[in-house]
Amino acid sequence: MKITITKAEGLIPVAIMHLEGKLDGANYESLIEEAQDVYGAGDRDLLLDLGGLIFISSAGLAALHQVALLFRGEARPGQDEGWAAYRAINRDRDRDRGAQERVKLLSPTKEVREVLDLTGFGALFEIFTDLDQALASFPQVAPASAASLP
Repeated sequence: MKITITKAEGLIPVAIMHLEGKLDGANYESLIEEAQDVYGAGDRDLLLDLGGLIFISSAGLAALHQVALLFRGEARPGQDEGWAAYRAINRDRDRDRGAQERVKLLSPTKEVREVLDLTGFGALFEIFTDLDQALASFPQVAPASAASLP
């Protein structure tokens, strides 16, 4: 999988991670590491551009969940807790947390969108097909300063 990062400067700065190829067990950690670097650099809003992603596995879904936790300021689960992401979806829905405010998805391919919807991840993330609408959807108020996460 190839990851490139750009920045959009509008009312608030948004980091955009462009994903190309397959997100699976062979490379999901690279997504998490890149997201940690972005977060560590001070970015608090992230748009994941999935327009070039042709496949996502369960490990890729777990990585999306871990990235969302990171940008919510929560600790990342351990490497062997990937399936906890699926259980967390139901807990988050039960708590009426709804969609992520700080991590959003852009233009998933048809195949990736089907996986997101089938697994319930489509309800956890706001999904956009238009870049400008996605950028405008981020909260205009900066998040409370979060403690530095590993």
